[in-house]
Amino acid sequence: MDKATKENKDQKVRVKKPKWLRVKLPIGESYKQVRKLVDDHKLHTICESGGCPNMGECWGAGTATFMILGNTCTRSCGFCAVSTGKPEMVDKFEPVKVAKSIKTMKIKHAVITSVDRDDLTDGGADTWVETIKAIRRISPGTTMETLIPDFAGQWENLNKIIEAAPEVVSHNMETVRRLSKEVRIQAKYDRSLELLLRLKKGGMKTKSGVMLGLGETEEEVMETLEDLAAVKVDIVTLGQYLQPTPTHLPVDNFVTPEQFEKYRLAGLKMGFRHVESAPLVRSSYHAEKHIL
Repeated sequence: MDKATKENKDQKVRVKKPKWLRVKLPIGESYKQVRKLVDDHKLHTICESGGCPNMGECWGAGTATFMILGNTCTRSCGFCAVSTGKPEMVDKFEPVKVAKSIKTMKIKHAVITSVDRDDLTDGGADTWVETIKAIRRISPGTTMETLIPDFAGQWENLNKIIEAAPEVVSHNMETVRRLSKEVRIQAKYDRSLELLLRLKKGGMKTKSGVMLGLGETEEEVMETLEDLAAVKVDIVTLGQYLQPTPTHLPVDNFVTPEQFEKYRLAGLKMGFRHVESAPLVRSSYHAEKHIL
């Protein structure tokens, strides 16, 4: 057996999904209604663009995570299924369209995220603020979690989010320090920590997420949790990384449910108010619990 054949064989064995990663197919009337709403209003959701394994469950429950500022990202992170390229012009009607859809769906707690827009001088912050304002105006009973980018460290843009004061502000570390440059090419581990610290100093309830299975060690995961605890993050999510396409970073290993539970308990001991830790957990999974 030549080396290439052996590597291909090893790769096939390594990426075979274990039984605990099986998900249900999307079915039911609620799923169909959300599907129609997203299509009719030409909305973008990270559920679709990010290839989330929980889309069937969440849409079946009548919930979705909306993605603003288009569906083309200016960054090329090795883990992310969202398209990379030159984005289209910002849709000035997008904030109102999202807000009206949230009202139509009668969503009590909405999760909003976005692509990175390094092509914009404000990094998309003004659209973020207009979306928050539109939701409050059109669906005043809805609380919000905003999963924001790092705005390339331009803190005046981050301050706009703080001033708008959504109920939860989330920013994902994604991985451990050693792997950060490979996984998030244009992002910086310490910059993300500083962003989370600035949010906390601004009075925000903060949240962050980490993917596992990219080659990190248990010690590195614990160190990342300790770093997040040091900047007073309130909520942490940990889930299994799944390779979106063959061109993305490969899965190094599948973390067992037992190991995820170990991290959950460790996180609670570190002082986090809430820890979601399981193979299929994603940033916005069960987000309605995190508002409490």
